[in-house]
Amino acid sequence: VQGPARFEDGKHVAIEGGSIPRIKFKRAIIATGSRSIELKGIQIDSPRVLTSRTALQLEDIPKTLLVIGGGYIGLELGQVYAGFGSKVTVVEMTPGLLPGVDRDLLRPLLKRLETEFDAICLDTKVISMKEVKGGIEVGFEGKNAPKSTKFDKVLVCVGRRPNSRDLGLEKAGVTIDERGFIKVDAGFKTTAPKIYAIGDVIGNPMLAHKAMHEGTVVADLLAGKDVVFEPRAIPAVVFTDPVIAWAGLTEAEAKEKKLDFVIRKMPWSASGRAVALGRTDGVTKLILDKSTQRLLGIGLTGPHAGEMISEGVLALEMGAVAYDLATMIHPHP
Repeated sequence: VQGPARFEDGKHVAIEGGSIPRIKFKRAIIATGSRSIELKGIQIDSPRVLTSRTALQLEDIPKTLLVIGGGYIGLELGQVYAGFGSKVTVVEMTPGLLPGVDRDLLRPLLKRLETEFDAICLDTKVISMKEVKGGIEVGFEGKNAPKSTKFDKVLVCVGRRPNSRDLGLEKAGVTIDERGFIKVDAGFKTTAPKIYAIGDVIGNPMLAHKAMHEGTVVADLLAGKDVVFEPRAIPAVVFTDPVIAWAGLTEAEAKEKKLDFVIRKMPWSASGRAVALGRTDGVTKLILDKSTQRLLGIGLTGPHAGEMISEGVLALEMGAVAYDLATMIHPHP
């Protein structure tokens, strides 16, 4: 049934313009996802100003593209447009790209982006936007502002917020937090006894594979199975080139927790397969408990890292130690 849905109470949903105007339910699962955050007071309504969704509806190749936000979405789409021939400028208000990613994993990607992008401007923010003939005039503030202020198109990628507004949640007795995320317990039940929620709308990490797993757990719970959602590791992948992937603890998180750990790294220049592929711009990083040698986290940078990280996730879930990984025979040394 298609159409905007809103709760009337804890048992009924009204659908605007749908083939069925009203549904009475025994249980409901909210899986409304998230949407791009807009720059309040700055962002303008123009077809030249793109979001992560409209950027995928490629109608033409802009000669110049400004990407606002140096997170994973901005860098992924920035590389796509750069590959099509656009001159891409990235503006990030923090001192570094991909906040939260260990800097040594970022280094191979940054080296490549410096050749593919026209400019990367850190510690810089956008303060104004105005549509002019043939483009968007943009105002900047910061010590590394771009030389050009006019761009054919602007892509805004400054984060995402949950789609929890206008759902009638208060009528159903569903509580949200100060950031708009729906509050759930360990079994994904909201504060309303018959209503559950999963995915981006309940909080970070905002990842499709996490939401899919949550949905499976809720389905099993409703079917009467004795299951829990207790992953040791949820992999995160930045689909740039090279790809960056990690699971478990990052080095920064291990330091924050004041754990006694060691790091083992191997540059992909030491891998015969990487040399054969002509892609030695990668690194494998393991974070291990110093006394037990148990794997705490894994990071990969390089082609196909998004597929390779699954081995690390399995190792984390099974409680593997360094010896397990070192003595495992791989199809390529």
